[in-house]
Amino acid sequence: MGKFEHDFEIGFREVGKSNCLTNKGFLSYLEDAGGMHSNIAGYGLNDIEQTNLTWVVLYWKIRVFSRPTYGEKVHIKTWGRNSVKFYTYRDFELYNSSNTLIGIATSKWILLNFKNMEIEKLTNEIMDKYQPEDKKVFLSEPEINKIIIPKEYSFIYTYTVQRKDIDINNHMHNSSYLDLAYEVLPDDVYTNMDFHNFEIMYKKEIKLYDTIKCFYSFDDNFHYITIKSEDEKILHGIIKFSL
Repeated sequence: MGKFEHDFEIGFREVGKSNCLTNKGFLSYLEDAGGMHSNIAGYGLNDIEQTNLTWVVLYWKIRVFSRPTYGEKVHIKTWGRNSVKFYTYRDFELYNSSNTLIGIATSKWILLNFKNMEIEKLTNEIMDKYQPEDKKVFLSEPEINKIIIPKEYSFIYTYTVQRKDIDINNHMHNSSYLDLAYEVLPDDVYTNMDFHNFEIMYKKEIKLYDTIKCFYSFDDNFHYITIKSEDEKILHGIIKFSL
């Protein structure tokens, strides 16, 4: 099977300024393409009842080169990469209708046992279903680095998780972290800056009705949103934006 490819037509909900595909739109297509690939491999959403296994993302790194507009098609190529015990990586290439590369992404995943909520070891039997490849999209830089919590922040935003934020794992959906980050950005940053590079590091799941605190920081040309528990003892995740 190796690479999986799929076309998406950009709809109303995926566009923002100038009718261009938003970062959340990009992320949604990546999630869907990876999920479709897993359906073929036998470890998708429809297989959970039989396998008791579900994929959980730990990290996204996405770079956007250009943004297609409403009604255009986006062609996505994705493939799994070799695993290291409990972790595996998935890369993506995104093309417009002219077959021009418009974005790349990489991601880090674990396979979670739905019954006991323990991380499943990625055996050869599991990974062979994906026919992993060695190709990486980020070649001249570290593809995934731990994001260090900024030491200073300019303000705090408090939020209580709602039903609309929850996914099938009964946790806050990973794209909801991106929604939350945009709510926290200062008005002038949100209005005037288009972030073509962003990373999301997930550390501890967030559950329904949890109250969380979000800290905005700007350091060395990067914009950070740090998400912690209400008592600030638990780090839930960090989103990192740049131009």
